[in-house]
Amino acid sequence: MTFFREVDPAWCPGCGNFPLRKALADTLDSLEIPRELLVMVTGIGQAAKMPHYLELNFFNGLHGRSLPVAFAVKAVNPELTVVAESGDGDMYGEGGNHFIHGIRRNIDMTVLIHDNQIYGLTKGQGSPTTQRGQITSSQLQGVINEPLNPLALAITMDAPFVARTFIGDSEHFRKIVSAAIAHRGFSVVDIMQPCVTFNKVNTFKYYKDRLYDVKDADPGYDPRDKVRAFEKSLEWGDKIPMGVIYEKDKPSYLELHPVLKKGIVPSKDRTAFETDRELEAFR
Repeated sequence: MTFFREVDPAWCPGCGNFPLRKALADTLDSLEIPRELLVMVTGIGQAAKMPHYLELNFFNGLHGRSLPVAFAVKAVNPELTVVAESGDGDMYGEGGNHFIHGIRRNIDMTVLIHDNQIYGLTKGQGSPTTQRGQITSSQLQGVINEPLNPLALAITMDAPFVARTFIGDSEHFRKIVSAAIAHRGFSVVDIMQPCVTFNKVNTFKYYKDRLYDVKDADPGYDPRDKVRAFEKSLEWGDKIPMGVIYEKDKPSYLELHPVLKKGIVPSKDRTAFETDRELEAFR
């Protein structure tokens, strides 16, 4: 069994989504998750096309709305491994409110964000993570907004697993995404990935020259130290940290919900009924 699907993706040549697709399929293969027990939920954008090019069950929804659907999928069938996946614009922009409250609820899912720091599908305007001053297709004088720091936000909200990886290092990607899927709770993985067509600043070389793993730089680094993790999340410039930045054990939504924690699985408690008869009540 492989999760890799032999099709031609509709991405620009050289797009960082190509190696991400291969690395994600290899990671899922290595975890040996039964195909019927894995669901990927996406929004809209170049990143959100990912499940079209993999062999898995998926729901491709509305712009910024992957998390509510993923939440429902997990609540209805807790046995499933649920992965919500989209780009920085979709997840942090249109879906920013869902991102914040998804962390608060701490539903058990893995959230993968293709962070190329630009809107790729809609032709290159600045996204929530585009750096101030960068000239884009719609900000001709340069971006004036403060960029969102997704790792700092996730740590502030006490997400139980916060990490960053780089698509230019497939082994690092596999290690981080595997750890995220294994961790119980809302696991956030910010994936540095270039958009070769619309972002000429944050290139493969830009990331390779700056990214470093926190554990390689400091073997004593403790991701359970929230203050240290927050300080690390603020680093951005000549050096950019990646790896597991913050980690914490905390009960998930399903373990706290008064009904779901009893092991009641709504998807297994189905009864047949007459649709026409039920609708009579509304006539």
